[in-house]
Amino acid sequence: MTALISTYNDTMDKVANTSGWLTPTLARAVFIAVLFVYYWNSATLKIDGSIFSPSAGAFGQIFPKAAEAVLYDVSQMTFFQRIVIFFGTVAEFVLPVLLLIGLLTRLAALGMIGFVWVQTLTDVTGHGVKLGGLFDNAITLMDQRVMWTFLLLVIVINGAGPLSLDRLLRLK
Repeated sequence: MTALISTYNDTMDKVANTSGWLTPTLARAVFIAVLFVYYWNSATLKIDGSIFSPSAGAFGQIFPKAAEAVLYDVSQMTFFQRIVIFFGTVAEFVLPVLLLIGLLTRLAALGMIGFVWVQTLTDVTGHGVKLGGLFDNAITLMDQRVMWTFLLLVIVINGAGPLSLDRLLRLK
């Protein structure tokens, strides 16, 4: 029995020694595989020809009640709405790319966490999506967004890993 415990402990020590580089690398890989295209596609739906020309889709996604009230006429957008849509769209393009290449990765992951929860607030208050709750044996919006947040927190805490521009540039 002692030999079995010793083998187990030795194996787990080797696994633990890889976590410093493996965990952030896998977290970035999972983000890229699961969420990169989701956010990229969402961002492309928000532009109408150029980043400075928001689409009716952007208006409807970010300000659903206001867009519906003016029948999605983008000329009715306020200056504030245009600014929010512009910066939201830029964030949706830039933050995932920064995570992909591993540049300013901790900051990008922190920005994505903020983006996820603003997105969640918009989904609940603007689109009427039910938030749900944790520990209720049902997969809901809350469960999904908490998982996304956890994935991004792994990156905030551990950094980008060895396959990144952060490592190449010696950024923490």
